[in-house]
Amino acid sequence: MRMKIVITCGPGSEPIDAVRRITNFSTGELGILLANRLARAGCGVTLFRGTGATCAIPVEGATVVPFTTNDDLRAALEALPHRDDVAAIFHAAALCDFKITRVLDADGGELKASKIPSSLPRLQLVLEPSPKLIAELRALFPKSRIVGWKYELAGGRDEAVGKAVQQIHANQTDACVVNGAAYGAGFGFCGEAGLIAHLAGKPALCDFLANEFAAGK
Repeated sequence: MRMKIVITCGPGSEPIDAVRRITNFSTGELGILLANRLARAGCGVTLFRGTGATCAIPVEGATVVPFTTNDDLRAALEALPHRDDVAAIFHAAALCDFKITRVLDADGGELKASKIPSSLPRLQLVLEPSPKLIAELRALFPKSRIVGWKYELAGGRDEAVGKAVQQIHANQTDACVVNGAAYGAGFGFCGEAGLIAHLAGKPALCDFLANEFAAGK
């Protein structure tokens, strides 16, 4: 029986109106590379990929499930059959940290048009924090090993690793991959006690995760 793996990747988005949205800068490349690597290792991979992902690398051997908003991804994960059989989850999607609650004109009046006129001189978006999906993964997948992602820009490597450790403890996950300007070049794979391994690039990270989670399946 093949080990079942779930990966999330690419950007989430939240609607401004029926034709516009806010989103994140995420191509989905890392998630696709990881999905392909784990599929080559013999795993049964389901890849939840944001519809805004621009990476053109073909997905080979994984089942792709598209999603748009954070809520859309949450619903798709909830609908996944046999969640107790999922061995590991790699939550690499760059989801939106905020939802748009209201769109206001220059005078503070609320706009509710399906397509807000582009002739307006100024708009105001009222945002509220979105619930963190990573905080719900343990309840959805109580038997799975869960790996989160942390992208940090401010501070240095020690601070970035510290935030990865905080994420693990706060969300009852098993590990966290950290990267970004704060961490520096490459990726850090962190456990609840701190940095476990430094990986120089995306291929090295994918090989490491495949060996760590798919070996001996």
